[in-house]
Amino acid sequence: MKNLKYMTGFNNEHETEALENALPKGQFSPQKVNYKLYAEQFSSTAFTAPRHANRRTWTYRIRPSIAMGDFAPYAHALIKTAPDSDIPCPPNVLRWNPIPLPEKSTDFVDGLVTIGTNGDAKTQIGMGIHCYAANASMGNKVFYSSDGEMLFVPQEGKLNVKTEFGLLSVVPGEIMVIPRGVRFSVDVSKDEPIRGYICENYGHPFVLPERGPVGANGYSNQRDFLYPVAWFEDNDMAHTVINKFCGNLYAAEMDHSPFDVVAWVGNSAPYKYDLANFNVMNTVSFDHPDPSIFTVLTSPSELDGTANVDFVIFPPRWMVAENTFRPPYYHRNVMSEFMGLIEGTYDAKEHGFVPGGMSLHNCMTPHGPEAEVFEKASNADLAPQQYKDTLAFMFESRYAIAPTAYAMQSPQRQKDYINCWSGLKKYFDGNL
Repeated sequence: MKNLKYMTGFNNEHETEALENALPKGQFSPQKVNYKLYAEQFSSTAFTAPRHANRRTWTYRIRPSIAMGDFAPYAHALIKTAPDSDIPCPPNVLRWNPIPLPEKSTDFVDGLVTIGTNGDAKTQIGMGIHCYAANASMGNKVFYSSDGEMLFVPQEGKLNVKTEFGLLSVVPGEIMVIPRGVRFSVDVSKDEPIRGYICENYGHPFVLPERGPVGANGYSNQRDFLYPVAWFEDNDMAHTVINKFCGNLYAAEMDHSPFDVVAWVGNSAPYKYDLANFNVMNTVSFDHPDPSIFTVLTSPSELDGTANVDFVIFPPRWMVAENTFRPPYYHRNVMSEFMGLIEGTYDAKEHGFVPGGMSLHNCMTPHGPEAEVFEKASNADLAPQQYKDTLAFMFESRYAIAPTAYAMQSPQRQKDYINCWSGLKKYFDGNL
């Protein structure tokens, strides 16, 4: 998977072929396709979705996707899907240490665990939040989710990913999105285990947020999103396809590789993005702006301006606001916030929130800087300050995020998390 080439442009109409003239000219589904391929359309929106929102791709493959056996249940106790009502959803602030890297051989599917969910996958609202930790390749095992598209946020190790549309290589500091229904397999480099986070978005596919008064430039730019070029396998080796469907896992057998797309044309395909390309907007006068200025991707809901899911990052940047409390302000919010840390230190939590860790602050649950951070920030010299070597992110949703029983009972849960605010003092003086 060296020397990979990519096509650029978010949601652009791409065309790519691994063999010359594999793409039909002038029509999508001719009576006969060159190389005796099958034409198959892949749609991740309704056929009649508006042109600007319609996502579909024509694939030209060695065998159609239905060339497979029946599905049978596949056991995996730690993958959950909304609505998940194993336990009540508590309003407490919650935080976890990183999921441990596996000691025995574990591939991506076996290393998946669900931390929280919201909404309802069957009605296509909300999301599932998962973590993965693996040290072995999937081999001839293939995975896909019929419940939602999957946003990967790697924290450790490189993912070498085979997809039906081509190859992707993704490292910490980058993200990858695999559309609902796209089959993929994750390879792990020798002696380089992988760990990271996944947002399984049940709702509207991710789009770029509007820039509003910012204008034509800033935030994430279309041209920086990379799509794979066509690549295929032509072999008759047995493969097991695992499908996450309506919250359950099912497995089916195939007598050949599903990665047999020789050419494709369309705008629904896996893609990746380097978060270092995000052009940060920030205040150059006073006050701490809302975290929405750091939104990379958004899944809109029917309520205008209120996201099904926002993907937000807190990257390296300059802080220059004058006469301002610079860390995130104390707040209660109608949105629910799940945070993860990829590297470095997050400015509002200097202790206990470590790379690979995560926190959950649900709807209307108060939160903000820990006591020590408040003391330092309230008395700091407000010279321009550069935040280096840090990268945190947030999955933010209009729906409350219910932690799973695994998450609540996990030894990684920091049951004393609330104590980081125990040192908050009373400074009030009515005589001032």
